[in-house]
Amino acid sequence: MSTGAAGPSGLGAPPADDPDGSPAPRAGVPARPAPAGHLADLRRLAIATLDANWEHDHTVPSRTLYPHQWSWDSAFIAIGLAHVRPDRAWRELRTLFAAQWADGRVPHIVFNPTLRVGSYFPGPEFWGSAGAEGAPAAATSGIVQPPVHAQAAWLVHRRAPSEASAQALRWLYPRLVAQQRYLTGRRDVGGAGLAAIVHPWESGLDNSPAWDAPMAAVPADAAVMRAYRRHDTAHADAAHRPTDLDYARYVAIVASYRDSRYTDQALAGWHPFLVECPLFNAALGAAEQALARIAAVVGADPGPHRDRAARITEAVVRRLYDPVTGTFHPRDLRTDRLVPARTVLGLMPLILPDLPGRQVRAVLTEACSARFGLAPRMPRPLPTHDRSAPDFEPLRYWRGPSWMNTNWLLWRGLRAHHRPDLAAGLRQSMLALVATGGCHEYFHPDTAAGLGSAAFSWTASLLLDTLAEG
Repeated sequence: MSTGAAGPSGLGAPPADDPDGSPAPRAGVPARPAPAGHLADLRRLAIATLDANWEHDHTVPSRTLYPHQWSWDSAFIAIGLAHVRPDRAWRELRTLFAAQWADGRVPHIVFNPTLRVGSYFPGPEFWGSAGAEGAPAAATSGIVQPPVHAQAAWLVHRRAPSEASAQALRWLYPRLVAQQRYLTGRRDVGGAGLAAIVHPWESGLDNSPAWDAPMAAVPADAAVMRAYRRHDTAHADAAHRPTDLDYARYVAIVASYRDSRYTDQALAGWHPFLVECPLFNAALGAAEQALARIAAVVGADPGPHRDRAARITEAVVRRLYDPVTGTFHPRDLRTDRLVPARTVLGLMPLILPDLPGRQVRAVLTEACSARFGLAPRMPRPLPTHDRSAPDFEPLRYWRGPSWMNTNWLLWRGLRAHHRPDLAAGLRQSMLALVATGGCHEYFHPDTAAGLGSAAFSWTASLLLDTLAEG
């Protein structure tokens, strides 16, 4: 396992050869680099996008679609800001964690109180966080998103280490530890050492085909949505967004959790959606690796973090890897079965620096298959769902389009696991997305045409990191 020292990806040291004696994958031919002038234009576009979306103490993901602060968006945004506005990067994280709940959860939305009621759905009046025990004074949602924040904090510090950045880490460290404690404690519904998500929104991949089977068991009627005004379809093509039936189920799941005042006690006995997600739990393990490095800076013991990281990686492999398909799948705790859909979620455990070599090779085979098309030179962007699947939808949100954040996570994992050839190919594909479609929220997986919001912050931010680390 990793000793906790930062490798080239910042997510941990590259693993040694697998204990069975098989060598770890090695490099091939890198992709052709883009011209320097072109890259400078992309950098200027990214900085302008982030500056336009700055909102006094945080960055909104989008001025139109997402006018509040989102949790994992802020983590990704901080990574890019570290390259150009490091003070803002730390303020981004500090503002988010100022709204942390007493139990350690970091809410997936922190609402801007200056915006009018009804300006976003579901808004603070729908979530009703004020009625929950341990909620902060700020209005927030009651659910979480993937815990990529410790990795972000480490990368921001690593970009320009200083006494000021070390002080920022000292403030964040106990809050990041509390976040991990919440997820590995109260959310370990399956009792196997992994966190369960209680809503598809917690995965970050809201309408992924991975959630179709678990969501189908949630009673809902699309007509319910007549009582609400969806904000997203007022600013984006409805054909590119989750359906009304999806939203009716989202609302039903939130209502179940909200009406229990967001308690996590005995969730298995009453909550309608409980899933162990590969991305979420890979981020959980990678966070412990990052916390081990942060602990060394702030004077804490990194050992327990390394031990927990190893246990999480082992549980991810044991619970979520399917040797028949050769990839990772979510586990539906309601049925105790792996969800069969082959999505980009199955590639995300590559961010674990101590992922065993056998699983590394299997994930690379899956990623390089015709389903996803990863290669040293990629003629098409990396999709978020199996291209060959009958439910692949190239325009609809997480059911096919290419997204910068999942590309970036996979890119980091490729670098950590000694595949600079594939990492270079994916990097060139990521740059081509923005060169073709601008800093859009997501992109057509064949043409790279921009979809969703036209000025999306994490696309801009992760573009900056991709440019700097290439």
